[in-house]
Amino acid sequence: PDSQTIYVNANSTASAIGTYAPQFQYSNPFDYCIIASNTVILTAYTGSAGVVAIPSIINNLPVTGIGDNAFNGFSSLTSITIGTNITNIGFESFYGCTSLTNITIPASVTSIGDGAFGGCTSLTAINVNPNNPVYSSIGGVLFNQSQTTLIEYPAGNVGSYTISNSITTIESRAFANCSSLT
Repeated sequence: PDSQTIYVNANSTASAIGTYAPQFQYSNPFDYCIIASNTVILTAYTGSAGVVAIPSIINNLPVTGIGDNAFNGFSSLTSITIGTNITNIGFESFYGCTSLTNITIPASVTSIGDGAFGGCTSLTAINVNPNNPVYSSIGGVLFNQSQTTLIEYPAGNVGSYTISNSITTIESRAFANCSSLT
């Protein structure tokens, strides 16, 4: 149905799968859902890609998340601006965006799902706002804030890369699709 309510008791969890559309159509090409905290999570992108700006507000509610697989496979996506309210970038949310060349993570993002930028074979830089409390970047490579965990190496980089001695953990798939890494 067009509308569903899910109630979750204290100290328990629930999950749901659904399609969110007719009553939530917006002038921008996004499908989204409104969650209980009156915030918006983008669930899918339905536009033609190219240059995309994720809005900070939809229907007077803050856009706080990019859902799992929201932009997955948009090979024509070349540039994305992430709104400053975004706190969560979901699992494989930009996977396979083969024309995306760089991305900047705003200070507000505190969670990035596994493989969020996997398969982005033109990606040469993942930049992080210096005020981000969880993530950082050096030379376009994504790390945790303390730079002990290498999270993602941009797959579009060419040549060699030396992993710093400060790295104690390399995330799974951190070097996936890096076909030009020597």
